[in-house]
Amino acid sequence: MTRRARLDRMTTWKLPAPSSDVFFAACRWARLASILSVSTVALYGCQSALEQSYQPSVGPSSNPQIVDEVQKNDPRAAMGAREHPRIVASYGGEYKDAKTERLVARIAGALTAVSENPSQSYRITILNSPAINAFALPGGYLYVTRGLLALANDASEVAAVLSHEMGHVTANHGIERQKREEAEVIASRVVAEVLSSDIAGKQALARGKLRLAAFSRQQELQADVIGVRMLGEAGYDPYAASRFLDSMAGYSRFMSVDPDADQSLDFLSSHPNSGQRIELARGHARAFGQEGKVGDTGRGYYLDGIDGLLYGDSPEEGYVRGQTFLHGGLGIRFDVPPDFKIDNKVEAVMATGPGDIAIRFDGVADNQTQSLTNYISSGWVTGLDPSTIRQITVNGMEAATARASADRWDFDVTVVRNNAQIFRFLTAVPKGSAALQSTADVLRSSFRRMTPAEAASLKPLRVRVLTVQPGDNITTLAARMMGTDRKLDLFKLINALPTGASVAPGDRVKIISE
Repeated sequence: MTRRARLDRMTTWKLPAPSSDVFFAACRWARLASILSVSTVALYGCQSALEQSYQPSVGPSSNPQIVDEVQKNDPRAAMGAREHPRIVASYGGEYKDAKTERLVARIAGALTAVSENPSQSYRITILNSPAINAFALPGGYLYVTRGLLALANDASEVAAVLSHEMGHVTANHGIERQKREEAEVIASRVVAEVLSSDIAGKQALARGKLRLAAFSRQQELQADVIGVRMLGEAGYDPYAASRFLDSMAGYSRFMSVDPDADQSLDFLSSHPNSGQRIELARGHARAFGQEGKVGDTGRGYYLDGIDGLLYGDSPEEGYVRGQTFLHGGLGIRFDVPPDFKIDNKVEAVMATGPGDIAIRFDGVADNQTQSLTNYISSGWVTGLDPSTIRQITVNGMEAATARASADRWDFDVTVVRNNAQIFRFLTAVPKGSAALQSTADVLRSSFRRMTPAEAASLKPLRVRVLTVQPGDNITTLAARMMGTDRKLDLFKLINALPTGASVAPGDRVKIISE
């Protein structure tokens, strides 16, 4: 599952009322394992020329050459600019952190200096998403998610990612792909018109664009060659490409333990990976020297640059903590039954449980012009049984509930009014399941306003860089991880520690904590 929820700024929501498709989608989502086409990244980086102690003796230009000026007559840049807002919106916006932005700019700047086309300008955007992805659009638009930065262990690995994507740009792979975009433009327009401001529509458009971002195998291999060359010539460890491909393979295995994991917006869904490709990357790197004896990894300054990096859900989207969803900005929280798993998806908060039970939670702006019983019967619930509509209260808040049936599913619909929002719970079970009542009761009884103290105590998870102390070992360090019940596995993954590895005093490692 992706980990996005758009519950911030709910007063501005204009989501169309869900039809039965919403219910069916929730149930299909509960039952179907998502496609885990886990590919890995051939991404390459370099030592920055900014490390030198050169002191300029001239002042800044009164007419500096800026990216906008360089790109203004470039038709490829116009293509990228057209799609840029959609990509950013579908990934939760830009991640703004001066330290992390400087880190990525340092890596990208060094790569640009050894690019096959040094006149090509690049716009690097860090996407505010825990998904692990990097991709390019025509005209030099490069994207990397904060999720990928959290997985990487040194600057050379991120440089490997960026140089691979730069390879696509300099080889004009995006232009070669343009005909495919033209073939999809009608479908994209239909999605835009039907779903307009719906968040699901934005994601559907993004998925189409990412399909277009998927290059042919030959283009991927060509970008690998270009990327490894840039990596080595920039002074970084040329073996970082194959090393990060290994890390991505480990990420694939970690995610595949969860059959409901949706990585459709992850790097792995659009970049093919294979053992052969990893070996080819190592083969290209050997042109620069023996593994472990050539190039700089940039690990020290990289760890400094990502210390404190936001991990997982952002505060604007609320938090999943075990069986509980909490949103400090909206001031609400609720629990799901035991054995259910919650996930922040782009279009809503979703939860699934045993027996094909699915829960969807979302919200819409409340115009306060109608009662909640009238709202439930206003036509957005297909298969509604009007005789079941009841006005109730949920922990002091006005609410209403009803039942519906469609195809092979039974539904409980519960709506709750709080301030200027109407929150909606949709619970779906296979027709005739006795679990409908008990599941909906848990949601209703646990949904409540948060106290100011509770809201203030919520803190996001972040990447924290620690120095190993005497007496520390992998087990004790992993025990300090938060936000997962697979602490040891995730600790090894984000630190690229193979089975049997150990740590020593003075080593620096990443953990996830508040």
